[in-house]
Amino acid sequence: MTFEEMVERILSCCPGVSKESVLERLEAERRRAGGLIADETLLRMIAAGFGCEVLNGEAVAPALLLGDLIPGLNGISVVGRVVAVFSPRAFNGSRRGRFAGLLIVDESGVLRVVLWNDKAGLAESGGVNVGEVIRLRHVYTREDYGGRVEVHAGEKCTVEVNPVDVRSKDFPSIGKFTTRIGELPRVQKGGRVNVAGAVKRLGSVSQFERSDSSSGKVMRFVLSDGTGEASVVVWNEKVDEFEGLLKVGAGLEVVNAKVRKATGGELEVHVDGATYVGVQAFSEFLPLAGLKEGLEGVNVVGEVVTGPMVRDVKTSRQEVLKLATFELMDETGRMWVSAWRDHVDSVKDLKVGDRIVIKNAYVKRGFGDQLELSTRNATSIAKET
Repeated sequence: MTFEEMVERILSCCPGVSKESVLERLEAERRRAGGLIADETLLRMIAAGFGCEVLNGEAVAPALLLGDLIPGLNGISVVGRVVAVFSPRAFNGSRRGRFAGLLIVDESGVLRVVLWNDKAGLAESGGVNVGEVIRLRHVYTREDYGGRVEVHAGEKCTVEVNPVDVRSKDFPSIGKFTTRIGELPRVQKGGRVNVAGAVKRLGSVSQFERSDSSSGKVMRFVLSDGTGEASVVVWNEKVDEFEGLLKVGAGLEVVNAKVRKATGGELEVHVDGATYVGVQAFSEFLPLAGLKEGLEGVNVVGEVVTGPMVRDVKTSRQEVLKLATFELMDETGRMWVSAWRDHVDSVKDLKVGDRIVIKNAYVKRGFGDQLELSTRNATSIAKET
């Protein structure tokens, strides 16, 4: 659809709107976006603001992808999968009311939604649940204290849960935006992350006194995901929420936590009021399709799809080493495995179709710049029992 056709489509949907007003609105949105958003996307946003949700005769995906949003937009529509629900809270001041929060995702990213007053009721009594897809119409965007964009749903907002014209499969789960613990050193300190893993060790709850003489709580535990371990620090009201969930071996999904550096230099994951925690089944084994360069301590399970090829390799130090290479497959994809030194004996007799478990390997670039799983001294390889 051309630019002119899109404008005409808006005019046909909205008889009371003039072409001049559409073009004026477009120019205003261009200035606000600073040239960062294409005219087609801006026209979709303008169409949504005028109440026209259909272009090309078909239901359009959200007026804007979540990752396209900038502060200061009004009357827009967004669609996303709910990955976190925060209970309503009251506020006092010149006006009284309450608010609640959601985190939603689409293919472009994660977004916080603030639900005001009567809309806050959606966050209780099962009005909106984690996993559902929602469409919010006539919402506006603001910048939060951390400089991130968030969507606000006020009196004019209408909410549709699992819209019939939206395909749920088009919206990912939070897993798409989960950071492996082994990747935390790459995260900017103070940045927000989503992590998942199993509780490995529990600490006790401590109380402390703030500078204003009020008291607070803090609790620590260790989370492991197969690529590493991280100390998780839980603060204040979240301590009570966590205590009922925590036990060694429990699988947890921690959404929107903060990465900080401890006194000793190690990284910690901090849970505060903006963090959502859910219980989930967790496996120590990672999917092959989710592996990234540089991951260490990786555990995988899969089926051998090419027989091991054993050969001698001369290193840059003129050392001759034994190497066995074979391809492994799981339900998500395939990856080559390089077994070095003593690990050659563990794999040289493997047959196509054998299912094996590999623990404590690492991911690197190999032949043809392809990712491969490589062994180290601490790696173990065994047939699945």
